[in-house]
Amino acid sequence: MKPSRANVLTAAGLLALLAAVTLTAPRWSGLLMRSLPGAEDEGAATPAPEAVAGSEDAAAVERQINVKLFFQATDRRGLAMEERPVAFSSELPRQLHSVVEELVKGSQGGLGATLAPETRVLHVFVSARGVAYVDLSKEATAGLPGGSEAELLTVYSVVNSLAANFPAIKRVQILIEDRPVATLGGHVDLTRPLRPDMTLLASAPLTPVPPGGTH
Repeated sequence: MKPSRANVLTAAGLLALLAAVTLTAPRWSGLLMRSLPGAEDEGAATPAPEAVAGSEDAAAVERQINVKLFFQATDRRGLAMEERPVAFSSELPRQLHSVVEELVKGSQGGLGATLAPETRVLHVFVSARGVAYVDLSKEATAGLPGGSEAELLTVYSVVNSLAANFPAIKRVQILIEDRPVATLGGHVDLTRPLRPDMTLLASAPLTPVPPGGTH
């Protein structure tokens, strides 16, 4: 029996579809492989250089905040304030750590250093009551200038710098090499956390003493 015209047309259509799938199979296979996560294809398109550079520039942008740092005044007694930008961190201990490191770097405006440049900031952690514990290396004591006034300014340059910039910090205690210490140089009691003391800020410049005279 002869096949009907409809059957012949259907068979021809199926053969044409099969041929088309066979011919385009590599192409569809490649497209599917490119769409799979992690699939590697030597012929895959790479991002344009402008797109890559743009993403790198965006990642390189670092958010900063301005902080107040307290160093020793050079023309008067007490602490003088200096502002500078530091990298922002959403983690308070890390932010405090960076502020103390800026104190160690010293003034950028000609003020006197309060911490030896060899000092390392080992750890900073904050209690639920707002006490910041600042752990410094032994160089903080070895490089300390002599005298009670110099020691007082060193201690409160740290305390005031943290408390003035971060309202959550109520008191500060300085540790040396992971341990509490009685003092840095025999004068200022460090056995308990200290509140900021802004009365130590320098006011009027010192009056020059004339030769052979007194204040």
